[in-house]
Amino acid sequence: MFSQLQKAALAGLLLASGFTAQASAQEPHAWLDPGLLAAAKAEGGEMVIYSDTNEGEGLPLWKLFTEATGIKVNYVRGADPPLMARMLLEYRAGQKSWDVAQLGTIDKIPPQLLLQYDPAEAKNISPDARDPGRRWYGLYANYNSPAYNTQHVKASELPASYEEFAQHKEWAGHVAIDGTDSEWLSAMYQYFGDDKATAIVKALVAGLQPVVTDGHLAQARSVGSGEYWVSLNNFVNLTMNVKLAGGPIDYFALDPVALTFGAVGISAMAPHPNTAQLAANFLLSKECETFLAKFGRIPTRADVESNPPGIVAALSKKKVITVSLSPQDEHKWQQKFNELFKGH
Repeated sequence: MFSQLQKAALAGLLLASGFTAQASAQEPHAWLDPGLLAAAKAEGGEMVIYSDTNEGEGLPLWKLFTEATGIKVNYVRGADPPLMARMLLEYRAGQKSWDVAQLGTIDKIPPQLLLQYDPAEAKNISPDARDPGRRWYGLYANYNSPAYNTQHVKASELPASYEEFAQHKEWAGHVAIDGTDSEWLSAMYQYFGDDKATAIVKALVAGLQPVVTDGHLAQARSVGSGEYWVSLNNFVNLTMNVKLAGGPIDYFALDPVALTFGAVGISAMAPHPNTAQLAANFLLSKECETFLAKFGRIPTRADVESNPPGIVAALSKKKVITVSLSPQDEHKWQQKFNELFKGH
């Protein structure tokens, strides 16, 4: 449930985002199934969401849901690893603690924790963003690409490949990469093959001496502030989030572009199962993805344009590799990442 302080902050956030309560109320809610809403209201008119989305986006987004449905939202925000650990502990204890999870690592949650379901709005998202097991659905795309501070690096200086990237030794010590970029590393090996990928990554580490950081959003902000000049890899939507806030930052695409998804799943033990399905359908709706695009999130729906327009088309000119790692595979690739980047 939102506090009075949060409510006051939300009004300003919504106004800055171009969403007012009046405008929201006047728009049709194609995702809002009357029968499901009635069933949700019968469950008590509230829900719990676990999310890794920062409060600046998450709170005003769920305010739109509350305005449309009257359902109160208890928003629990945290980083993916502690949230996933919490979910697993609660499952083992048989606790019905949460209804919906909105995470960038939801594909790594043990499948028995997630309900199999078929939200009506899922037909409108990219096929790549639909879990074959019907346990999660992507509401925004995390494309992986380098980024640079436009005050420290000129666009004309940008490399056209990772091999060229490794030659920019004048950037040594000013390059950053997040310490959990196992999906990006997996895509590199899938694209180049084991021997070539190992050689390229070792050259990047030796030539650029990248700083291993903690947190993709924090890294994007650090590049935007000039603390680092270049990200060896980051999520394009976070780069755009900082750029839209006025930061001198932009992305540039190199082959391969790893693709993962920020996705929604429903607890197999949801205390409010009908409410959870209504909320999941909302997250996949045009209304929701249009709202998130204002913060730089890249939509999974073809009928919602990125902000600024053309990001998906530009990235699609490169080799895009969709990556979904099992917990075992992620552990393997994280170990490989640590060996290559944290041992230098």
